[in-house]
Amino acid sequence: MSSPSAFRALRIHNDDAGYRGRIETLDADALSAGEVLVRVAYSSVNYKDALAGTGKGKILRQYPLNGGIDAAGTVVASTDPAFKEGDAVLCTGSGLSEVRDGGYGEFIRLPSAWTIPLPTELSLRESMIIGTAGFTAALALLRMEDNRQTPALGPLAVTGATGGVGMLAIDIFTRAGYAVHAISGKAVHFDFLRDLGAAECIDRHQLVFSGKPMDSARFGGALDNVGGDMLAGLLPLIAPYGNVAICGNAGGAGFESTVLPFIIRGASLLGIASAGTARDIRDRVWQRLATDWKPQHLERIATREITLEQLPTIFDQMLAGESFGRTLVRVGATA
Repeated sequence: MSSPSAFRALRIHNDDAGYRGRIETLDADALSAGEVLVRVAYSSVNYKDALAGTGKGKILRQYPLNGGIDAAGTVVASTDPAFKEGDAVLCTGSGLSEVRDGGYGEFIRLPSAWTIPLPTELSLRESMIIGTAGFTAALALLRMEDNRQTPALGPLAVTGATGGVGMLAIDIFTRAGYAVHAISGKAVHFDFLRDLGAAECIDRHQLVFSGKPMDSARFGGALDNVGGDMLAGLLPLIAPYGNVAICGNAGGAGFESTVLPFIIRGASLLGIASAGTARDIRDRVWQRLATDWKPQHLERIATREITLEQLPTIFDQMLAGESFGRTLVRVGATA
């Protein structure tokens, strides 16, 4: 298959004319360097994509670039013999829409070191419903279990439970044998979260923290998408030697705590930075996501499917706190 002479992409600029993201027609020569040229079938929308697409967060480190931190599709051409035409592949994070063109284009060029062969147990569509959100949730669980987290320690709390990361975490953690307590301010969606596997749903607006530096252990561990006061309130409730994995700051980047949960109960706070995850760990995470941790409710979690042209509207909705579940982007041919 020959290289494309022209294709569509959501191109983000920041120059004298201002910050803007718009659909443009490009050719392959405009793409970032890499050994593997891929025809993109699907991408997804993450909070980071909304920040990048609107300029409300400093995500891109150079301009112009195609947006989209996720991409899945088929190889068109490769100078690396590890990949051949027709191979199904995916990439999440790895500098996409930060220092190189991302997945919001009908084609993308990737470094082979960050190109993941699509596991046979996943379709391209499934891999992008999972995307960075599911990868983040699974990476959190991998790190927690590497630090001796087990279901015997007690339930895992998941904050921001109606977002993409939260929903996929409920599904993945339940698959892994944990009881999950979902925390969200959107009580209208609690039945949906229970259907995904949540053993208990907790209304964030009715969750009152004592303010004590230590309190009765309530959770074996947690995945926190919120930060701020939520993280500060969770730490005193973690069982001895439990882990809190932090992957977001929707409630604030700072928090106040004491050393007591750490030096008395041996709690651990684990930072989850999915974008720069080493390749060997990426391979471990995707192997688990394709097998024993594969979410069972992907089609329900994918609450919207859109085209490239619809992205700007979705960005605004997400930043306004109106997102629910995962938004799949249908870029090119379905697979």
